[in-house]
Amino acid sequence: MKPKTGTDRSITSTWARQTQMVRAGSMRSEFGEMAEALFMTSGFAYDSAEEAEARFDGRAEGFTYSRQTNPTVSMFEERMAVLEGAEIGRATGTGMAAMTASLLASLKTGDHVLAARALFGSCRWLMDELLPRYGIETTVIDGTNIEEWKNGVKPNTKTFFTETPTNPTLEIVDLRAIADIAHENGAKLVVDNVFATPVLQRPMELGADIVTYSTTKHIDGQGRCLGGIILCDKEWDEEFLYPYYRHTGCAMTPFNAWVMLKGLETLGMRVHQMCDNAEFVARGIAEKLDTTRHPVLENFPQRELAFSQMERGGTMVVFELPGGRDQAFKFLNALEIIDISNNLGDSRSIATHSWSTTHKALAEETRLELGITPGLIRLSVGLEDPNDLMTDINRALGVAGL
Repeated sequence: MKPKTGTDRSITSTWARQTQMVRAGSMRSEFGEMAEALFMTSGFAYDSAEEAEARFDGRAEGFTYSRQTNPTVSMFEERMAVLEGAEIGRATGTGMAAMTASLLASLKTGDHVLAARALFGSCRWLMDELLPRYGIETTVIDGTNIEEWKNGVKPNTKTFFTETPTNPTLEIVDLRAIADIAHENGAKLVVDNVFATPVLQRPMELGADIVTYSTTKHIDGQGRCLGGIILCDKEWDEEFLYPYYRHTGCAMTPFNAWVMLKGLETLGMRVHQMCDNAEFVARGIAEKLDTTRHPVLENFPQRELAFSQMERGGTMVVFELPGGRDQAFKFLNALEIIDISNNLGDSRSIATHSWSTTHKALAEETRLELGITPGLIRLSVGLEDPNDLMTDINRALGVAGL
């Protein structure tokens, strides 16, 4: 395929972010299509046996097999890499495939991972269950406590792993500070940036080495497709990530990559409107519940840190109902506009009971340690009219006895 003029990184990196979200990484075939082409193919043909040999041994550029590289997937990877300020992107079939690959690609028996304890339920399972099975030592700490990061380092520590804001309690981890600690000790910092999105926070600018996303969330943004991506530098990709990616088969499908490309075109506009709505909703709920959490609220304990590394407070609002599970269920069942689901980052507002869904696999004492109580509600605020959302929430709170 003939690349579209202007897709060279030296040019696209100078574009405004909204332009990057629409055009970075685009390639056009000889047909001159306007929308990115969807290359639904498993393999590729060669003009000669010599060309096939040259592609496989790296002497010639081109595609060989869609488990390794595919034109549509490559466009999505390049666009995300430009947005994040990374050299390389590798798109995966799911967000958890990205999280797992960001760890297993470079770790081996005898290595140590230092992780924040507040993680998405499946990421915490990786720390507590999967990595130790392979002889990889893990330590989970309070990610908001810098001294625990310093004191948790061991001679065999290879990776720091965190998310910020955390799921679902919205704790903020100081990325600059822990990046410095990681690098002083020869470790890599991996950041799950799902809640913030590349619109609001760019961890590599704060010192992160590897950034991961579940693109299922805001990047698709309309509840259609699963996906994930890992962003890193060329050296780490060539030594660790690409061999893992190529041989384990965690690649994203071309169709899902095409959907993600379409999602990126409106990502900035959607996230900012969702932030507007989330701020409105957070202030409204806070009038009734002092347990409401969102960085825009004056009583948010890490407000200054949040806005030192995020452009805005995000699309998520969290609050706790004093009556526990029964009251939470009454509230959820009374909602008429907002959906009950376990997804987030959707154009539709979604309420989640983390205790019984996304973090249910964790032991009860672990959930409580993380601040995930039976009365906690995680609200992913969408694109509906915010007044309608508040009417729905206030009515449901009334039904729940609040």
